[in-house]
Amino acid sequence: MERLSGLDASFLYLETPTNHMHVGGLLILELPEGYRGHIFDEVKALVGGRLHLARAYRRRLQFVPLDIDHPLWIEDADFDLDFHMRHIAVPPPGNNADLMELVARLHSRPLDRSRPLWEFYVIEGLAGGKVAIYTKIHHCCIDGVSGAELMVSLLDFGPEPRNVPPPEQPWVPDRSPNDIEVLARAAVHGIVQPVSMLRRLPKLAGTLLNVGRRALEPGAHLPPAPFQAPRTPFNRALTPHRRFAVRSLPLADVKAVKNLLGCTVNDVVLAICSGTLRRYLDEQGELPERPLVAMCPISVRSEADKGEMSNRVSAMLVSLATDIDDEIERIAAIRESTQGAKESYKAMPADMLRDWSLFAAPLVAARAARLYSRYKIADYHRPVFNVVISNVPGPGFPLYLAGAKLLHTYPVSIPADGVGVNITVQSYTDNIDVGFIADREAVPDVEHMADLMEASLAALKRAAEAREAVAEEKAAAVAARPAPALGAGRIKGTVEEIAGGPRKKAS
Repeated sequence: MERLSGLDASFLYLETPTNHMHVGGLLILELPEGYRGHIFDEVKALVGGRLHLARAYRRRLQFVPLDIDHPLWIEDADFDLDFHMRHIAVPPPGNNADLMELVARLHSRPLDRSRPLWEFYVIEGLAGGKVAIYTKIHHCCIDGVSGAELMVSLLDFGPEPRNVPPPEQPWVPDRSPNDIEVLARAAVHGIVQPVSMLRRLPKLAGTLLNVGRRALEPGAHLPPAPFQAPRTPFNRALTPHRRFAVRSLPLADVKAVKNLLGCTVNDVVLAICSGTLRRYLDEQGELPERPLVAMCPISVRSEADKGEMSNRVSAMLVSLATDIDDEIERIAAIRESTQGAKESYKAMPADMLRDWSLFAAPLVAARAARLYSRYKIADYHRPVFNVVISNVPGPGFPLYLAGAKLLHTYPVSIPADGVGVNITVQSYTDNIDVGFIADREAVPDVEHMADLMEASLAALKRAAEAREAVAEEKAAAVAARPAPALGAGRIKGTVEEIAGGPRKKAS
């Protein structure tokens, strides 16, 4: 048995009937030419043979009576692979719209908390000999980086699946503890936790002082404050239903803009998202005068945490500068905002969110989230932030699943109450694969929002190339300018400068 950390458990407490806290991915696979096998059976056999590489797949929750403590993970004695592996299809020849609608509906369904919190769908019927894999797993199990590590454990570097040796020790499920045992464990933790909280109080107080001191420094670029974001049509209470859209952008174009402007790939991604949202809201006549604010998750996973299936994340708020029309000025403002946010973030310890989560009582946190959702409180206050934008690095080389080549890996993330749009980006080979997940009512035309991303990148690239061309013309003009003629006085002065200045006359 293993107790959930406060941060992992918080994703359970935030879950409501309208706010589902699972993350997912949509993999697009290309079957080998002339394939005559049964892809579902092959994928299922591969997953079954690698379960020991994916510890999260066989663990289920054990809740504490009366919710007086965080739940426990136990190895599920009733684990049933057939329950988690699903075989479905879109009506052939399945097009992109059919697939997106299917994924949106699957993502709108909560996971069964009495079983391990994941599902795996093999989707056939797509045109061009392609197959899709849609996966979802609860956020209490993984974050973005550990989720990518989890999928890589199932993927191979070539069409021939690698030989994965069995575990050194056979898997043994846990005995399901009774309520008395769980309560006794919670009681011990109830003694230990207050001591741990008291130990962390000085560090938390010191963190607040450091952030406060930095705010008073002259010229400090402070990140946007929570609840200062402007209201938009997609900042509202959620419904249980979702819409989903995907796009792929050439990584070479993103890097070209980065090199031309001397910024980071993340700055370019934020600028592309900013241009996308600005165009979308402007078309609707809803573009606010104040800039939109994005929440950007940050991985704080160290080498020691590698391979651990849990959450190691923090977050920063960044201005998207959507109030600026000029593309170059906008990305410069975004870059300044990200630098300010990173500087403020450095003043806080990496485990800040995990420390704060110790102070949340499970029963209170879960009921507060449900009341917030039930009474649609998000409709009555300014947004904490407008949008979530995540950038997850992925492999730069091709991967395979059960002999099929992986073409794209689109993230499927989480909108939240008051934040009806989530844009998650993951690089893979030569592309940046983007997933837009949105509340069905807040963004009924999410496909159009995704279309605007390509226009946003094109406009940013044109502006960067034009700026570079102007700079090159100026440099060429300076280089071609004839050297000024030197008069006698100037020649004398130059000689004196070389000699160390004018000589003094002898007295």
